[in-house]
Amino acid sequence: MQLAERLAIATDIAEGAGRKILAARNDQRFSQRYKHGTELVTDTDVAVDEWISDRLQQHFPDDARLSEEIAPDRQALGRKGPLWVVDPIDGTVNFARGFPHVAVSIAWAVDGRVQIGVVHAPFLDETFVAIRGEGAWRNQARIRASLANRLDSSLIATGFPYRRDGRQPLLRRFSAVMQHCQDVRRCGSAALDLCNVACGRLDAYYESVSPWDFAAGLLIAREAGARTGHVYPAPESIPEELYGEHIVAAAPDIYVALRDLLQRTDEGRSASGEA
Repeated sequence: MQLAERLAIATDIAEGAGRKILAARNDQRFSQRYKHGTELVTDTDVAVDEWISDRLQQHFPDDARLSEEIAPDRQALGRKGPLWVVDPIDGTVNFARGFPHVAVSIAWAVDGRVQIGVVHAPFLDETFVAIRGEGAWRNQARIRASLANRLDSSLIATGFPYRRDGRQPLLRRFSAVMQHCQDVRRCGSAALDLCNVACGRLDAYYESVSPWDFAAGLLIAREAGARTGHVYPAPESIPEELYGEHIVAAAPDIYVALRDLLQRTDEGRSASGEA
Protein backbone atom coordinates (compact mmCIF):
# COMPACT_ATOMS: atom_id res chain seq x y z
CA MET A 1 0.00 0.00 0.00
CA GLN A 2 1.31 3.46 -0.94
CA LEU A 3 1.91 5.99 1.83
CA ALA A 4 -0.69 8.36 0.36
CA GLU A 5 -3.36 5.66 0.54
CA ARG A 6 -2.35 4.75 4.07
CA LEU A 7 -2.51 8.42 5.07
CA ALA A 8 -5.97 8.81 3.52
CA ILE A 9 -7.27 5.92 5.63
CA ALA A 10 -5.64 7.29 8.79
CA THR A 11 -7.10 10.74 8.10
CA ASP A 12 -10.57 9.30 7.64
CA ILE A 13 -10.21 7.41 10.93
CA ALA A 14 -8.96 10.52 12.76
CA GLU A 15 -11.82 12.66 11.48
CA GLY A 16 -14.33 9.96 12.37
CA ALA A 17 -12.89 9.90 15.88
CA GLY A 18 -13.22 13.68 15.96
CA ARG A 19 -16.94 13.44 15.26
CA LYS A 20 -17.32 11.11 18.22
CA ILE A 21 -15.43 13.55 20.43
CA LEU A 22 -17.67 16.41 19.31
CA ALA A 23 -20.81 14.40 20.00
CA ALA A 24 -19.64 13.36 23.45
CA ARG A 25 -18.78 16.94 24.39
CA ASN A 26 -22.02 18.40 23.01
CA ASP A 27 -24.15 15.81 24.80
CA GLN A 28 -22.00 15.79 27.96
CA ARG A 29 -21.85 12.01 27.63
CA PHE A 30 -18.69 11.21 29.52
CA SER A 31 -17.47 10.36 32.99
CA GLN A 32 -14.11 11.35 34.49
CA ARG A 33 -11.50 9.65 36.65
CA TYR A 34 -7.78 9.95 37.37
CA LYS A 35 -5.10 7.45 36.42
CA HIS A 36 -1.80 7.37 38.28
CA GLY A 37 -3.44 9.72 40.77
CA THR A 38 -3.03 12.93 38.75
CA GLU A 39 -3.79 12.35 35.07
CA LEU A 40 -7.38 12.93 33.99
CA VAL A 41 -9.00 10.37 31.70
CA THR A 42 -12.61 10.20 30.52
CA ASP A 43 -14.57 7.26 29.23
CA THR A 44 -14.59 9.08 25.88
CA ASP A 45 -10.78 8.71 25.72
CA VAL A 46 -11.16 4.95 26.12
CA ALA A 47 -14.14 4.63 23.77
CA VAL A 48 -12.43 6.63 21.01
CA ASP A 49 -9.19 4.68 21.46
CA GLU A 50 -11.12 1.42 21.08
CA TRP A 51 -12.95 2.76 18.00
CA ILE A 52 -9.67 3.79 16.35
CA SER A 53 -8.10 0.44 17.23
CA ASP A 54 -11.00 -1.44 15.64
CA ARG A 55 -10.67 0.52 12.40
CA LEU A 56 -6.91 0.08 12.26
CA GLN A 57 -7.41 -3.63 12.85
CA GLN A 58 -9.85 -3.78 9.92
CA HIS A 59 -7.45 -2.09 7.51
CA PHE A 60 -4.05 -3.15 8.88
CA PRO A 61 -4.48 -6.36 10.87
CA ASP A 62 -0.77 -7.24 10.86
CA ASP A 63 0.49 -3.90 12.21
CA ALA A 64 1.37 -3.39 15.88
CA ARG A 65 -0.28 -0.57 17.83
CA LEU A 66 0.79 1.71 20.66
CA SER A 67 -1.98 3.88 22.09
CA GLU A 68 -2.44 5.85 25.26
CA GLU A 69 -5.45 4.12 26.78
CA ILE A 70 -5.77 0.54 25.54
CA ALA A 71 -2.25 -0.36 24.34
CA PRO A 72 0.25 1.77 26.29
CA ASP A 73 3.11 -0.77 26.39
CA ARG A 74 6.15 1.34 25.50
CA GLN A 75 8.22 -1.76 24.81
CA ALA A 76 6.64 -1.60 21.36
CA LEU A 77 8.87 1.41 20.62
CA GLY A 78 11.96 -0.75 20.23
CA ARG A 79 10.42 -3.41 18.02
CA LYS A 80 11.11 -3.71 14.32
CA GLY A 81 8.34 -3.46 11.76
CA PRO A 82 5.24 -1.30 11.35
CA LEU A 83 3.72 0.46 14.36
CA TRP A 84 0.70 2.73 14.73
CA VAL A 85 1.08 5.34 17.49
CA VAL A 86 -2.26 6.77 18.62
CA ASP A 87 -3.53 9.38 21.03
CA PRO A 88 -7.35 9.33 20.94
CA ILE A 89 -7.67 12.66 22.77
CA ASP A 90 -4.59 14.79 23.18
CA GLY A 91 -5.76 17.51 25.55
CA THR A 92 -8.13 15.54 27.78
CA VAL A 93 -8.36 18.30 30.39
CA ASN A 94 -9.27 20.76 27.63
CA PHE A 95 -11.92 18.34 26.34
CA ALA A 96 -13.44 17.88 29.79
CA ARG A 97 -13.49 21.62 30.46
CA GLY A 98 -14.72 22.73 27.05
CA PHE A 99 -11.53 24.33 25.73
CA PRO A 100 -11.14 23.81 21.96
CA HIS A 101 -7.46 22.74 21.92
CA VAL A 102 -8.10 19.01 21.56
CA ALA A 103 -6.64 16.66 18.96
CA VAL A 104 -6.71 13.12 17.63
CA SER A 105 -3.15 12.08 16.77
CA ILE A 106 -2.28 9.08 14.57
CA ALA A 107 1.20 8.24 13.28
CA TRP A 108 2.56 5.24 11.42
CA ALA A 109 6.21 4.25 11.83
CA VAL A 110 8.38 1.51 10.34
CA ASP A 111 11.45 0.40 12.29
CA GLY A 112 11.16 3.52 14.46
CA ARG A 113 10.96 6.01 11.58
CA VAL A 114 7.65 7.86 11.29
CA GLN A 115 6.33 7.73 7.73
CA ILE A 116 2.93 9.43 7.96
CA GLY A 117 1.15 11.56 10.53
CA VAL A 118 -2.29 13.07 10.98
CA VAL A 119 -3.48 15.43 13.70
CA HIS A 120 -7.16 16.34 13.65
CA ALA A 121 -8.57 19.13 15.83
CA PRO A 122 -12.35 18.57 15.85
CA PHE A 123 -13.36 21.75 17.68
CA LEU A 124 -11.16 23.90 15.44
CA ASP A 125 -12.12 22.06 12.22
CA GLU A 126 -8.48 21.61 11.24
CA THR A 127 -6.66 18.54 9.96
CA PHE A 128 -2.87 18.50 9.66
CA VAL A 129 -1.15 15.73 7.69
CA ALA A 130 2.33 14.84 6.47
CA ILE A 131 4.11 12.16 4.47
CA ARG A 132 7.80 11.63 5.06
CA GLY A 133 9.79 13.48 2.41
CA GLU A 134 6.70 15.00 0.77
CA GLY A 135 5.71 17.98 2.93
CA ALA A 136 2.86 18.91 5.26
CA TRP A 137 -0.65 20.30 4.85
CA ARG A 138 -3.46 21.88 6.86
CA ASN A 139 -6.94 21.29 5.42
CA GLN A 140 -5.29 20.38 2.09
CA ALA A 141 -3.24 23.60 1.89
CA ARG A 142 0.55 23.37 2.03
CA ILE A 143 2.05 24.78 5.24
CA ARG A 144 5.46 26.18 6.11
CA ALA A 145 7.21 26.72 9.41
CA SER A 146 8.18 30.16 10.67
CA LEU A 147 11.20 31.99 9.31
CA ALA A 148 11.99 33.51 12.71
CA ASN A 149 15.70 34.23 13.10
CA ARG A 150 15.85 35.83 16.56
CA LEU A 151 14.93 34.09 19.79
CA ASP A 152 14.10 37.39 21.52
CA SER A 153 11.25 38.07 19.09
CA SER A 154 9.93 34.49 18.94
CA LEU A 155 6.71 33.00 20.30
CA ILE A 156 7.45 29.72 22.11
CA ALA A 157 5.14 26.96 23.41
CA THR A 158 5.67 24.43 26.16
CA GLY A 159 3.77 22.38 28.72
CA PHE A 160 4.06 20.99 32.23
CA PRO A 161 3.53 17.52 33.74
CA TYR A 162 0.42 16.66 35.74
CA ARG A 163 2.45 15.73 38.81
CA ARG A 164 3.11 18.85 40.84
CA ASP A 165 6.40 17.51 42.17
CA GLY A 166 7.65 17.28 38.60
CA ARG A 167 7.01 20.93 37.79
CA GLN A 168 9.57 22.73 39.91
CA PRO A 169 12.65 21.71 37.85
CA LEU A 170 10.89 22.97 34.72
CA LEU A 171 10.11 26.40 36.13
CA ARG A 172 13.77 27.39 35.84
CA ARG A 173 13.64 26.51 32.14
CA PHE A 174 10.40 28.44 31.76
CA SER A 175 11.87 31.51 33.44
CA ALA A 176 14.96 31.42 31.22
CA VAL A 177 12.90 31.07 28.05
CA MET A 178 10.61 33.93 29.11
CA GLN A 179 13.64 36.16 29.57
CA HIS A 180 14.96 35.37 26.09
CA CYS A 181 11.82 35.26 23.90
CA GLN A 182 8.86 37.47 23.06
CA ASP A 183 6.28 35.35 24.93
CA VAL A 184 5.23 31.80 25.80
CA ARG A 185 2.01 29.88 25.10
CA ARG A 186 0.65 26.73 26.74
CA CYS A 187 -2.40 25.31 24.95
CA GLY A 188 -2.52 21.88 26.61
CA SER A 189 -2.03 19.72 23.51
CA ALA A 190 1.47 18.77 22.40
CA ALA A 191 0.16 17.55 19.05
CA LEU A 192 -1.40 20.94 18.30
CA ASP A 193 1.63 22.85 19.59
CA LEU A 194 3.74 20.99 17.04
CA CYS A 195 1.22 21.63 14.28
CA ASN A 196 1.20 25.32 15.20
CA VAL A 197 4.98 25.31 14.77
CA ALA A 198 4.42 23.62 11.41
CA CYS A 199 2.16 26.39 10.14
CA GLY A 200 4.10 29.29 11.64
CA ARG A 201 1.70 30.30 14.39
CA LEU A 202 4.45 29.42 16.83
CA ASP A 203 8.17 29.78 16.29
CA ALA A 204 9.19 26.92 18.58
CA TYR A 205 8.05 24.31 21.08
CA TYR A 206 9.82 22.30 23.78
CA GLU A 207 8.55 19.73 26.29
CA SER A 208 8.87 16.14 27.52
CA VAL A 209 5.85 14.06 26.51
CA SER A 210 4.75 10.51 25.70
CA PRO A 211 5.23 9.06 22.20
CA TRP A 212 1.53 9.14 21.35
CA ASP A 213 1.45 12.89 22.12
CA PHE A 214 4.06 13.91 19.57
CA ALA A 215 4.81 11.21 16.96
CA ALA A 216 2.48 12.62 14.29
CA GLY A 217 3.01 16.28 15.16
CA LEU A 218 6.79 16.08 15.08
CA LEU A 219 6.72 14.65 11.55
CA ILE A 220 4.28 17.37 10.47
CA ALA A 221 6.51 20.10 11.92
CA ARG A 222 9.64 18.66 10.30
CA GLU A 223 7.97 18.22 6.91
CA ALA A 224 6.82 21.86 7.10
CA GLY A 225 10.43 22.95 7.42
CA ALA A 226 10.96 23.12 11.18
CA ARG A 227 14.10 21.69 12.70
CA THR A 228 13.35 18.98 15.25
CA GLY A 229 15.40 17.10 17.80
CA HIS A 230 16.16 16.79 21.50
CA VAL A 231 18.00 18.73 24.16
CA TYR A 232 19.81 15.48 25.00
CA PRO A 233 20.40 12.39 22.85
CA ALA A 234 17.91 9.53 22.84
CA PRO A 235 18.99 6.27 24.49
CA GLU A 236 20.04 3.54 22.08
CA SER A 237 17.05 1.38 23.07
CA ILE A 238 14.47 3.91 21.79
CA PRO A 239 14.26 5.24 18.21
CA GLU A 240 14.98 8.97 18.17
CA GLU A 241 11.75 9.79 16.33
CA LEU A 242 9.70 8.09 19.07
CA TYR A 243 11.67 9.40 22.06
CA GLY A 244 9.59 11.95 23.93
CA GLU A 245 12.01 13.40 26.49
CA HIS A 246 13.24 16.98 25.97
CA ILE A 247 11.79 17.50 22.49
CA VAL A 248 12.59 20.70 20.60
CA ALA A 249 10.90 21.82 17.37
CA ALA A 250 11.71 25.26 16.04
CA ALA A 251 12.25 27.53 13.08
CA PRO A 252 15.65 26.43 11.77
CA ASP A 253 17.43 29.70 12.58
CA ILE A 254 16.47 29.68 16.28
CA TYR A 255 16.69 25.94 16.97
CA VAL A 256 20.28 25.92 18.22
CA ALA A 257 19.77 29.04 20.34
CA LEU A 258 16.74 27.52 22.08
CA ARG A 259 18.33 24.10 22.56
CA ASP A 260 21.51 25.63 23.96
CA LEU A 261 19.52 27.88 26.30
CA LEU A 262 17.70 24.85 27.72
CA GLN A 263 21.00 23.00 28.18
CA ARG A 264 22.62 25.96 29.95
CA THR A 265 19.63 26.31 32.24
CA ASP A 266 19.84 22.64 33.21
CA GLU A 267 23.58 22.94 33.81
CA GLY A 268 22.97 25.92 36.07
CA ARG A 269 20.49 23.94 38.12
CA SER A 270 22.96 21.06 38.52
CA ALA A 271 25.79 23.40 39.50
CA SER A 272 23.66 25.02 42.20
CA GLY A 273 22.73 21.61 43.63
CA GLU A 274 19.01 21.89 42.82
CA ALA A 275 17.06 18.67 42.35
